[in-house]
Amino acid sequence: MQQRDLAVREELAADGSLFDGYHPRMAQVHRENAQGLRNIIAEFGWPDEVVAGADAAEAAWLIAQHAISEPDFMRRCRDLLAEAVSAGRAPAWQYAYLDDRIRVSEGRPQRFGTQFERTPDGPTVCVVEEPDHLDERRKSVGLGRLADRLKAAASEPRPTESEYSQRKTAEFEWRRTMGWITDSGE
Repeated sequence: MQQRDLAVREELAADGSLFDGYHPRMAQVHRENAQGLRNIIAEFGWPDEVVAGADAAEAAWLIAQHAISEPDFMRRCRDLLAEAVSAGRAPAWQYAYLDDRIRVSEGRPQRFGTQFERTPDGPTVCVVEEPDHLDERRKSVGLGRLADRLKAAASEPRPTESEYSQRKTAEFEWRRTMGWITDSGE
């Protein structure tokens, strides 16, 4: 499942269509993978490093991270992953990424600064809770400094002002339609 996700992502990134909204092919892969992970969870529980090994546990995290059209499923995965992290059966950085993805999708500040967006001025981190302590929180879950991550992302393609504005409008409507946010934007 992980290999298929990454292969389709790479193909769509290569032709530039990955960055034009939520590509239908990518959405299909994410839905199918979420169903596969849902089946695994039903049979075995969260596939953490003890249950599934480090590689498969990371694949499960990636699938949960990409199940963006299924808010309730992502939240359930976050809860299961939090339990695995607390028990020492999964790395804390996985929880940080999933929690941040959910928070940003809900229109709330993230905690660990893992979620970025492409802007005309380059990559920027989505709104962060208590930014003065961000690098401390990142370090506590095994992540490097935010400045280093931003520098690494600097070469990513940049949208024009018009493309960015259109994408933000479409993204907000999509998040509302999927149930991430209410009609009032909260």
